[in-house]
Amino acid sequence: MDLLVYAPGWALWDGERLRCALGRGGIRADKREGDSATPAGSWPMRRLLYRPDRLAPQDGWCDDPADPVYNRPVRLPYAASAERLWREDGIYDLIVPLGYNDNPVLPGAGSAIFLHLARPDYAPTEGCIALAPADLIRVLTTAETASRVVVHGPEARAPGGRVSAARGRSARSRS
Repeated sequence: MDLLVYAPGWALWDGERLRCALGRGGIRADKREGDSATPAGSWPMRRLLYRPDRLAPQDGWCDDPADPVYNRPVRLPYAASAERLWREDGIYDLIVPLGYNDNPVLPGAGSAIFLHLARPDYAPTEGCIALAPADLIRVLTTAETASRVVVHGPEARAPGGRVSAARGRSARSRS
């Protein structure tokens, strides 16, 4: 089962329509480092990182295209530019690194694309896909080894579906 993602911020999981936050740069097939876009395509869910068991204050993710460990986990402080994974706002309490630009890594093609927790107002991300806590937990508990996050381009329209329990109201009238 795949998580199907559509602009301007909807996802489908097991026939249920979920609200999500996407990158402030929209959805792009030609994702580049720093454009704040969510990359279009089909990306495997690599693993789950969670706080406090898997994350520590010194955990980071290299986002410097010139660095040999670009788009890989690092320990902070790190000499090159790196995103801090331990955050006070809690949006990285559950992180699923997606298989975007990781096999092989292409410098400058974008890094640190995760599935993670949304802010309460679903504010845009820097390129990640973010879900409400209840929705992300449901996805994670029912995902299979082969499950992927499939991000459709901005011209695609999300089909209808049941209402998300996390939102408690229908998204159909808002699409």
